[in-house]
Amino acid sequence: MPTEPPTPRPLSDADAAELAERWHAVLPHQEAMGASLVERYREPWRRYHDVRHLLAVLRQVDALATDQDLFIVRLAAWFHDAIYDIPFRELTNEDASARLALRELSRAGLEQEDLTQVARLVRMTAEHVPGSRDPEGELLCDADLAVLASPPEDYAAYVHEVREEYASVPDDEFYEARFEVLEPWVEGEIFRTGKGKLLTPAARENVTAEAARLAELLGVEGWKS
Repeated sequence: MPTEPPTPRPLSDADAAELAERWHAVLPHQEAMGASLVERYREPWRRYHDVRHLLAVLRQVDALATDQDLFIVRLAAWFHDAIYDIPFRELTNEDASARLALRELSRAGLEQEDLTQVARLVRMTAEHVPGSRDPEGELLCDADLAVLASPPEDYAAYVHEVREEYASVPDDEFYEARFEVLEPWVEGEIFRTGKGKLLTPAARENVTAEAARLAELLGVEGWKS
């Protein structure tokens, strides 16, 4: 029996209005660009990296901000997952999203320095490792990773949705890749902004528990939670 093709997750009127307002605040008179980005995040195969994730990251940018250049960070947040192909094509999703940002924002008349910064921040979300003295990079990375500090039931939903996105990837391959992502966070640094560091205990508990489950499934010897 054929399966039904995936459909975009519904976008509530309130969320649609908030996204439109947020876009207008950062780039007024470019409504078509903002609407196009929202549609990208509503692609039907997205289960986690969708319009809800976009809105959550934008809210976290505001919540964690102190004295960063918010114009640059907010633009980078809008574009950071604008392209999300599974599997990715010739370019990684982050690199493809950065190139999209360069192309679209140059048409909007942004200066080269701003274009370069936005693209750099978008690419940074591949590894979430900002350099020293990079407050904008720290803010975007912390906002993107804030989901790790969710209440346990919300974290479980996030893990489930990521697995749904990668349903075409065999279990062992997915578990191994996911474990490689999580393991550095079990003891290493997760958040770097002052406010973000307050999320560390909850995030550490979540990622450690998930990593322990994956280590057991993979038969990783000598790994302790």
